[in-house]
Amino acid sequence: MAVNKFFKILKSLRLGILVACIVGIVTGILAWYQVQREREIDLEDINRRAHALVYQISFPVREAIARPENETAKVLGSRLEGYGRLIGFAVYQPDGTLIASAQSVSEFAEILNSIVGKVLDTRSEVMEIVRTHSSPVHILAVPVLSDGEVPIGTVVALHDISYVDERVMNRLIHFAFWTLIVTFLIVTLVISATWLAYDRPLRHLAQWMRRLRLENAGDAPPSGLPIALLKSESDRLAASFRAARSAGRTKSRAKVHAERVWTRNRLRAHVIDCLGENCQLIIVSNREPYMHQLNGGRSRIIIPAGGLVTALDPVLKACGGLWVAHGAGDADRENADTSGRLTVPPGDSRYTLRRIWLSREEEQGYYYGFSNEGLWPLCHQAHERPMFRASDWNYYAQTNHHFADAVLEEIGPGKAVVLVHDYHLALLPEILKSSRPDIRVGIFWHVPWPNPEAFRICPWRAEILRGMLGADLIGFHLQQYCNNFLDTVDRMVEARLDWDHFAVELKGHTSLIRPYPISVRSWAERHVASGGDLDLQISELKRQNKLEVVQIAVGVDRIDYTKGMPERFRAIARFLEKYPDHHGKFTFVQLGAPSRTHIRRYREHIAELEALADEINWKFQSAEWKPIRFLVAHHDGPTVYAFMQMASICIVSSLHDGMNLVAKEYVVAQESGDGVLILSEFAGAARELSDAIIINPYDTEHFADAIYHAAEMEAGERKTRMERMRRIVDENNIYRWAANFITDLAATQTLETKTGIMSTENSFPKMH
Repeated sequence: MAVNKFFKILKSLRLGILVACIVGIVTGILAWYQVQREREIDLEDINRRAHALVYQISFPVREAIARPENETAKVLGSRLEGYGRLIGFAVYQPDGTLIASAQSVSEFAEILNSIVGKVLDTRSEVMEIVRTHSSPVHILAVPVLSDGEVPIGTVVALHDISYVDERVMNRLIHFAFWTLIVTFLIVTLVISATWLAYDRPLRHLAQWMRRLRLENAGDAPPSGLPIALLKSESDRLAASFRAARSAGRTKSRAKVHAERVWTRNRLRAHVIDCLGENCQLIIVSNREPYMHQLNGGRSRIIIPAGGLVTALDPVLKACGGLWVAHGAGDADRENADTSGRLTVPPGDSRYTLRRIWLSREEEQGYYYGFSNEGLWPLCHQAHERPMFRASDWNYYAQTNHHFADAVLEEIGPGKAVVLVHDYHLALLPEILKSSRPDIRVGIFWHVPWPNPEAFRICPWRAEILRGMLGADLIGFHLQQYCNNFLDTVDRMVEARLDWDHFAVELKGHTSLIRPYPISVRSWAERHVASGGDLDLQISELKRQNKLEVVQIAVGVDRIDYTKGMPERFRAIARFLEKYPDHHGKFTFVQLGAPSRTHIRRYREHIAELEALADEINWKFQSAEWKPIRFLVAHHDGPTVYAFMQMASICIVSSLHDGMNLVAKEYVVAQESGDGVLILSEFAGAARELSDAIIINPYDTEHFADAIYHAAEMEAGERKTRMERMRRIVDENNIYRWAANFITDLAATQTLETKTGIMSTENSFPKMH
């Protein structure tokens, strides 16, 4: 992570670094040239000094050589000794024999013999610089000539020139110091000038363009842009963009409704075109779409609560295929064959369900432990501490392999497109692709993806990321979660990222990262009551819960600490405190499905909610009226639909939610368009359903006022808001979601490392 931060700082200072490099290189070259030039001057001075000294001593040398050999050294005497930088002289006969030399010259005997030999061969002077073990030495050897220009000997002068190298080093240090000072000053000036003249105004321009794109901001471009033409063109571009957006909305509304809406039949035909007739479509999830439970000694089939089943069951009903899931019902084995297979739905077989059997220890460690005490609170930043245990991780990895074995067994040698769902099976894509690289594997993450700082808490973060990156396509609800995921991969896995195309290449395999906001289907397809039967059902539910003469608000949730139910109850209490006129006229019905009751935190949460509801009811209730009806049970689809039909308000107050399909379920249930949706800003659905009353569930005062606003809203405003939301949900239903995801997944290709990350601009058409 420190390395990544360092590179980001380098990127932000890239202009200054470039200038620094250029200045440093140019200055360094000039400094090196200057130092070398001054070194040559020093050596030239030494050379002139050596010549002068040799010339001075050549006269006494002639006289000495003319004497008998045994007197030569005596005649020269101390004249051969050195002083200062002069090491000394040496005198040789014409045959190269040493006659006399200074005492300090003796250690250079071998080198001097070679140089004197060159003088005798060429009959001209020789100058060399040699490096010994101690220091560099300048040697000048000059032939001594008689009056008749006949060589009668050789004189050699030796100088210690180590001081030249010392001067070179001192000059280099001096130049380096001033180069750094000058470079630092230039870089500081360049960065400051660039920031003031370009970076700051362009950042302001980018922020303005973002507001224009996301919020349709009406303000003018920022002032102080470095080029006057940029401001005028930005102004014209903004005007053109606003006009185009307005025209696009008008044109979009004018399209024929039937051409926009995806249906079951349209999805079936599209999937056959995408996959071909011989390619299996396989969905893999922990939760099964149909569960068999014993009730009074008899097996009863139920549909588990949760958005995953709500969203995916209609997809396989439309397309056919196979669903692999954990068989968690206590009567599941008795209602499946020896391999765990059965056809569903009961009485209207549309696809095959393959159940996986887990031991009690595996279920405890994989599902309740690592998945729901670890990953669930880690991804939902709702102030619940994640718990990670090594034993739970081992069961998690083991169970992912169990699922992989079942999927590979069902695929056999044929072709398949596999859709893996949610955080329970993060390792499954890599396991499947390592065994069958030819199949297409996608994973859809139904919960939020946290920022990297939060995700790094997980001790097995790298293994989870590598498991997910085995998929060809990784889907999230929102672009924000895609951004968080790529940031997490960037910091925790050695992989190649392509931010332009939102792709990751790991070990030669490319994974695409895309947002796919999941949705629902219409209630008309779900065999719920209508007409007079629905009226009778609503009347009976109102009678049972004493709701005949009150305005009804409803909440439909799996009981989980991320759903913000305590905050919802407190907001209702505050609403009744602030607006006492609604006493006896307003009742909130909470349909709560018990969930994960094997985990103590969930059991405590149910008890906390029941106690809070009792406390609020005790404070405000009368003999015939209770402000809160908390109905804890597994409610079937027709019952949920009936409550949504009778409720004029639906409250969704999630503290953190990937999407929340209850909000969309309520919208599609409002055929009359007379309901009001109160929606948490922390639910993914808030990005699409902007006509809901958006609230911060932690802000009790604002939450209470939002309930009052919904209760008092005029009929015209209610219908206008709901009409716009219904249009969005109808057009972006679950069939469109499935078509987009399957289209992109079928179009992916497994890439070799040498091909690099592919561009997807033309490869993945969207059904917009």
